[in-house]
Amino acid sequence: MNNIPLSNIEFSLPPDLEASAPPEARGLRRDQVRLMVSNYSTDHVEHTRFYNFYKFLNEGDVVVINTSRTRNSALLVTRSDGTLLELHLSIHFDDDLWTVEVRSMDEAGKTKHFEDVHPGEILSLPSSASAILQEPYISDCNDNSKPSETLWLAKVEFPQDVDEYLARYGFPIRYNYVKERWPLSFYQTVYATEPGSAEMPSAGRPFTSRLLKRLESNGIRIAPLVLHTGVSNLETHEPPYKEFYRVTHETAQIVNEARSSGHRIVAVGTTAIRALESVTNGDGKTHAGEGWTCLVITPQRGLRAVNALLTGMHEPEATHLAMLEALAGEAHIKVAYEEALRKGYLWHEFGDLHLILP
Repeated sequence: MNNIPLSNIEFSLPPDLEASAPPEARGLRRDQVRLMVSNYSTDHVEHTRFYNFYKFLNEGDVVVINTSRTRNSALLVTRSDGTLLELHLSIHFDDDLWTVEVRSMDEAGKTKHFEDVHPGEILSLPSSASAILQEPYISDCNDNSKPSETLWLAKVEFPQDVDEYLARYGFPIRYNYVKERWPLSFYQTVYATEPGSAEMPSAGRPFTSRLLKRLESNGIRIAPLVLHTGVSNLETHEPPYKEFYRVTHETAQIVNEARSSGHRIVAVGTTAIRALESVTNGDGKTHAGEGWTCLVITPQRGLRAVNALLTGMHEPEATHLAMLEALAGEAHIKVAYEEALRKGYLWHEFGDLHLILP
């Protein structure tokens, strides 16, 4: 196992707090999910609905959003012996080189990591496409990386443009706590523009066009960036691997101006933090940039650009909890999560939200 910066926060997540369907299936609008607002300087916690998000921000604050679009990144594939499997496309490096995860399926449609594959194996995809497994993926983010327990490097050859192909033959990646298949529209934020994410940057899901307009009319600036996220390693808690990001000069300028005038920089999701912190110097100056980031946020590393965060509820031992601790401290996150569990907040991409403020 790699050296993973896991959180020390431990708790048991009851199965009934795992959001098993979108809020729309529960009779709610996107922006009617619950919102827990916690202040890490006072440990004050309050509860509301997401449509009130704008009320907790001030004129001049900046909300940083990740505009990556989610792809239909899951495909049904067939082994040479006829076995049907599910292939999850994670990161597209260049040409036809991808990281992928192979998963088996049971009769109920639940999937789990499938280990019985080997280098050189050819998996047949719909419409004469194919994936050739090369070797377990080894991250080049540090010198002592070990082979991934779940991800493989693969040559994936599509007969047409990848997004056109996935739109026709693919479907959204779904984890076992989600009981039914939902169309891609349920895994898309309203402001998504550029295809590239294997999974939804889910902290932004509750936003509506109306709420975005309300923020802007209140003098709160929206700063877009892109980070294409790969698949989550829910079963093995492997460390984050490199992901592609792009931060424009305009976004960097908005962030710098707001920070220098004492306003809050609110990242929407851990992906927005990862991208923004990748282009922020030790002196707190953010600059434009694009490329591949290996950055892992830990309490030891700290945060340079961001001082507030809107995020979903994270699992015990998740690396994302360590990122939250870097922002707010372990003691505060413990207070907030005890409150979320007590109040029955829902976890995962279709669940409730947590706004962490200074």
